[in-house]
Amino acid sequence: VAGKADKITVKLNDGREFDAKLVGADSHSDVAVIKIEADNLPTLPFGDSDNLRVGEWVLAFGNPFGLSHTVTAGIVSAKGRSGVGITDYEDFIQTDAAINPGNSGGPLINLNGQVVGINTAIFSKSGGDMGIGFTIPINMVKVIHDQLIAHGEVTRGYLGVNIQDLTPELAKSFGLKDKKGILVADVVKDSPADNSGIKRGDVILKMNNNDVVDAGKFRNQIALI
Repeated sequence: VAGKADKITVKLNDGREFDAKLVGADSHSDVAVIKIEADNLPTLPFGDSDNLRVGEWVLAFGNPFGLSHTVTAGIVSAKGRSGVGITDYEDFIQTDAAINPGNSGGPLINLNGQVVGINTAIFSKSGGDMGIGFTIPINMVKVIHDQLIAHGEVTRGYLGVNIQDLTPELAKSFGLKDKKGILVADVVKDSPADNSGIKRGDVILKMNNNDVVDAGKFRNQIALI
């Protein structure tokens, strides 16, 4: 919404309008930071999207079909959605709170009034809401936000491996009790992984003392370092 705009205008609920400056945009995650010069601005606190639970009630705010300042309610339908094909780095919160064209960029808010995500897209066969909306988790946004403010762009971590999820058959062949972790299918020569001793056929079980669940989430975590 903001990344390719020639002119950005912010309109508040009290009727005030401001010209905004684009601080930075990251097309790989679909997140941008804009800035306005004004006094007495309303703000919302950030929540912790990692603590969201499936089934928890949330509210989506936005401007669907030009109907400004609209709020809809729903629940967190799922977490960690990737492979949707919307952005390069996906870890979406899925919600059934109605998100329609015009809601992009609006906040997803928990019942404590904290922003837990930025609404970005829907799955739809009709062009309207079908109960499947996707939201960028605010914990991912925080890291990108800080880098955009500091540098105007995002620099992502790089390990230098090709990875794949463990199937039950692969886990059994490696003598693992379950299929937690990911398999290193290949290592790029002279990459950080290669220089640190990671080998093809290794299974990565933890990163920073956290269990590695799947390849998509691991890729996102490396990128945000």
